[in-house]
Amino acid sequence: MSAEELAVDPVTAARRLLGATLRSGPVAVRIVEVEAYGGDPAGPWPDPASHSAPGRTRRNAVMFGPPGVLYVYFSYGMHTCVNVTTGPDGTASAALIRSGEVIAGHDLARTRRPAARTDAALARGPGNLGSALGLTLADYGTPLLDPSSEIRLELPSTPANSADIATGPRVGVSLAADRPWRFWLPASPAVSAYRRSPRAPRIDHSA
Repeated sequence: MSAEELAVDPVTAARRLLGATLRSGPVAVRIVEVEAYGGDPAGPWPDPASHSAPGRTRRNAVMFGPPGVLYVYFSYGMHTCVNVTTGPDGTASAALIRSGEVIAGHDLARTRRPAARTDAALARGPGNLGSALGLTLADYGTPLLDPSSEIRLELPSTPANSADIATGPRVGVSLAADRPWRFWLPASPAVSAYRRSPRAPRIDHSA
């Protein structure tokens, strides 16, 4: 496994992450749902819904760096969302890890997620996934492909079969709301439900 596998366009990279394992200490999840995010208008994949759309800032700087690095941020001031940087160094893009199946460290994950009624719900949804893994803003910038890292990403030797991947619009974004950049493994019970942002333009089905 090498960073070159993620140094590609955001859609290809996001799909490559399906089935990968993300480990944080004793807890590990199998990634079953992701969303691709591009970059600023000057880059090859302009994306108004991306944190990097306004250009490089202190918050999003890691998105402009090499692939395979952890980008974490707070959502609604309480949820830690987990992203993996993608694309070549200097070009902003990332994949949001929306959901995963806990495959190791179940007891600790249950302690961190006491509201989860089933194991499938432990890391369902980006905030819940961050909680199950115990990730915080202090983990920002962690090199996920370093085998000595406490937080590691392990890509599957064989990419997920295209026939096993479902595609749809991203969840909760108000800009580029219909861009089909969400990918998931529909056979997994850990996949989250789709919710369209109330701020997104309404779809005109009469056209």
